[in-house]
Amino acid sequence: MAPDDPPQVPRPAGQPSFPVARPRRLRRTPALRRLVAEARIGVDDLVAPLFVREGIDGPVPISSMPGHSQHTVDSLLAEAKRLVSLGIPGLILFGVPAHKDSNGSEAWNPEGIAQRALRALRDSVGDEIVLMADLCLDEYTDHGHCGLLGADGTVLNDPTVALYQRIALAQAAAGADVVAPSGMMDGQVSAIRAALDGAGHDQVAILAYAAKYASALYGPFREAVDVQIAGGGDRRAYQQDPHNRREALLEIAQDVAEGADMVMVKPAMTSLDVLTEARHSVPVPLGAYHVSGEYAMVKAAAAQGWIDGAQVALEQLVALKRAGADFVLTYFAAEVAEALGA
Repeated sequence: MAPDDPPQVPRPAGQPSFPVARPRRLRRTPALRRLVAEARIGVDDLVAPLFVREGIDGPVPISSMPGHSQHTVDSLLAEAKRLVSLGIPGLILFGVPAHKDSNGSEAWNPEGIAQRALRALRDSVGDEIVLMADLCLDEYTDHGHCGLLGADGTVLNDPTVALYQRIALAQAAAGADVVAPSGMMDGQVSAIRAALDGAGHDQVAILAYAAKYASALYGPFREAVDVQIAGGGDRRAYQQDPHNRREALLEIAQDVAEGADMVMVKPAMTSLDVLTEARHSVPVPLGAYHVSGEYAMVKAAAAQGWIDGAQVALEQLVALKRAGADFVLTYFAAEVAEALGA
């Protein structure tokens, strides 16, 4: 064998040997790499999270999320139009009310900030972008939990789900294409589906936060929505335990069985195994939420000159697609869309 001949793969006696594949041949040029790429991130894969806050005169920058702000309704509309111009197909809206109470009543108020913003978005951008609305109570409660509290401070499942139904109806009436329950209450999807269908909103879809882990990566988001959990508590009693994978897959399967049109895994980069298994087990579209802490870490390291932030962002989003996500909710959405369109 000549020194440059490819190695031979041993074969059973009587069968010919074949050269071992040399994948580097297919990495030689950018065009070859594009041609054989197994996973791609494109503008059509992106959903942009946006925040709208009541009682402010102009956008308020979010210190832990450089490049993002709490919007007024007017600045929200301007940002939505920019997303449309970039070709981004979806946004998800989070409301920050001026008044919070123990029940989170502004969440289903027809004149609450999220509902007013949804109506304004519908009038402004029509069907040019999918309007998703986060469906939860934590942004609206004075205790920062995702549901009603019992006398002992625990979150009550069924009374909370009844309020989720009211929120879903308010969001649908305001123009949401998709409602996205994120509280991880048992039975929330079936209850919301029944409420929507019963009120004639059968065309409104449900994106279920089906596997939402109790993660330490949500800190910047809590700044963005002005949430502090009462008494320094946490949500580990109802959000997914980060130690568990099988349990997460059960949650995902249950939400699909209850009528979820799409399901989501959150946070994204620490859940690649769950994304891959979910992709093999459920037939509905699968989203991944690249969360605020993941965004903030990339931004902070890039600001120190330690990494190429734009390239790391692309690598992470491609990894989510490779793991099985059909779409990604990410605070990098506009930046990535601009880069891909350059």
